[in-house]
Amino acid sequence: MSIIGPRRNLRARYNIAPTTTVEAVRQGEEGREIVPMRWGLVPMWWKKPLKSVPATFNARAETVAEKPMFRDAFKKRRCIIPASGFYEWTGEKGDKQPHLFTAADDAPVLAIAGLWDRWSDPDGEQMLSCTMVVTEPSDWMEPYHDRMPVILDGKQIDAWLDGSAGTEILKPAEESALKEFPVSKRVNKVGNDDDPTLIEEAA
Repeated sequence: MSIIGPRRNLRARYNIAPTTTVEAVRQGEEGREIVPMRWGLVPMWWKKPLKSVPATFNARAETVAEKPMFRDAFKKRRCIIPASGFYEWTGEKGDKQPHLFTAADDAPVLAIAGLWDRWSDPDGEQMLSCTMVVTEPSDWMEPYHDRMPVILDGKQIDAWLDGSAGTEILKPAEESALKEFPVSKRVNKVGNDDDPTLIEEAA
């Protein structure tokens, strides 16, 4: 993906939680740009306090075009959320085992389909926010979770960002596209995002 503007080295982060800031790629007037956004979409029309927003860090592919929280962004404000991988958990409550999912071919970035919006608080301060689109899991993914992020391939990115593609591309990734391995349970501690050993394979 080509991005306008000066090159930036983004800080490596290893355990990002909802409502914190992520980087998203959107289509600007002069080209694609990478912009920091709150992970957890707040629609433009939201009138209640920010703390009252429900969990909007994921948007279901099956309903994203109709749900009031997401439908306007689906029509007009799409983005890509780049990530080197994502976590899912197995096991019983209190003893959850995190698993890291990355590209099977070791590509450095997965292009996750997303939506973004711009919200203003009562004082007029503006905030950008985004959500990841999730879909039903592939057969391979199902033992780990009943949903998975929509990962777009290079041929789908243009059509997603310019709005010409619809929900027909919001499908689970091919089973050969991802690989998985268990990682440290220290991932379960929210806020611990600066430790690169978190993504090392656990014994």
